Amino acid sequence: MKIFNPSRNLILATTIFLVFIVPLRAQDSPQDFLDAHNQARAAVGVDPLAWDETVAAYAQDYANQRRGDCAFPMERTSLQENMNIATTIFCIAWSSGDMSGVEAVNMWVSEQADYDYGSNTCASGKQCGHYTQIVWKNSVRLGCAKVSCDNGQTFITCNYDPQGNFVGQWPY
Repeated sequence: MKIFNPSRNLILATTIFLVFIVPLRAQDSPQDFLDAHNQARAAVGVDPLAWDETVAAYAQDYANQRRGDCAFPMERTSLQENMNIATTIFCIAWSSGDMSGVEAVNMWVSEQADYDYGSNTCASGKQCGHYTQIVWKNSVRLGCAKVSCDNGQTFITCNYDPQGNFVGQWPY
């Protein structure tokens, strides 16, 4: 006759949770953001980005400001104005639920399908600026942040230094 052992079942359930659930959520670390960016950069022969704590702190400060409303702002001051270092540019992702940092980066990288390198243009009605910033050859530092907003939505931002996406210049 088998006897029900609640503590053993709790340990088993916890182990299953940690093995299968937690790794699925572990895509928000600096290394996760960096790996996703650098994979896209390697695909086009661009040197990898390095994580920068100053740029990341700026991204985190900005993401924290969006926590209350999770809104997309249309303007943003430069990193130089706030931190006295080179100007940065940013990518923003928003989700009605939970989105990982890697999912956000992959969403931005998917814009590559609409980008024509030969003409350095994006397909009509499409966005490619996130992708071109990710692979911008002169950007060398990265900082990203993610917050869960008060309304249950997710706000993710990545900043790049020096900035890219200059009109008339190719990203790589």
